[in-house]
Amino acid sequence: MVRPTLDAVPENGPVVGVLALQGDVREHQRAIAECGLRSTLVRRPVELAGVDALILPGGESTTMSRLLVVFDLMEPLRTRLAEGMPAYGACAGMILLSREILDGTPDQRSLAALDVVVRRNAFGRQVDSFEADLEFSGLPGGSVRAVFIRAPWVEQVGSRVEVLARVPDAPTAGSAAGRIVAIRQGCVLGTAFHPELTGDRRVHQLFCEMVRQSRVRACR
Repeated sequence: MVRPTLDAVPENGPVVGVLALQGDVREHQRAIAECGLRSTLVRRPVELAGVDALILPGGESTTMSRLLVVFDLMEPLRTRLAEGMPAYGACAGMILLSREILDGTPDQRSLAALDVVVRRNAFGRQVDSFEADLEFSGLPGGSVRAVFIRAPWVEQVGSRVEVLARVPDAPTAGSAAGRIVAIRQGCVLGTAFHPELTGDRRVHQLFCEMVRQSRVRACR
């Protein structure tokens, strides 16, 4: 399969914004281009207003929460999400999209776009980062190699949330065995891991298809 380059993406169709306050911004842009959609950086409300969807990358969720307030993005982003804008959060991005954050800071705010309770830094510190092969519901081509860096996991899900992936229930997984690490609710996707770092574009392709479909009919 020949993937589009950054310069070969058609100048039509939906535009995916990448929240550019912190994290793997360029890696997500490249992944979106290779899936055939345009992307742009989002740092201000006027830039948010000009996109059809948004990726919230990994980073430090408490810092990103504060920066959303500083850059006057928190309330406009909540409004766009409530109106049905597709969004994808990876690691810290998934934390921000959640309804409730465990082990966060007292001033940390979330966007409540996913009816889930997420535990921040659930897998441990930076030195506890690891990789694992996950069975990911709805993705063709076998297991997904997932990179976890100071990752969260999902402790509770609402009735409208679809669980897409869990940590394998193996003895080596310890207390992480069976933990939820990928979810979807309507137009909103979340992963505890970083698919932008592996070169496997299937998770981004799933999100891009969600974005394309949202222009035809509302996500459910």
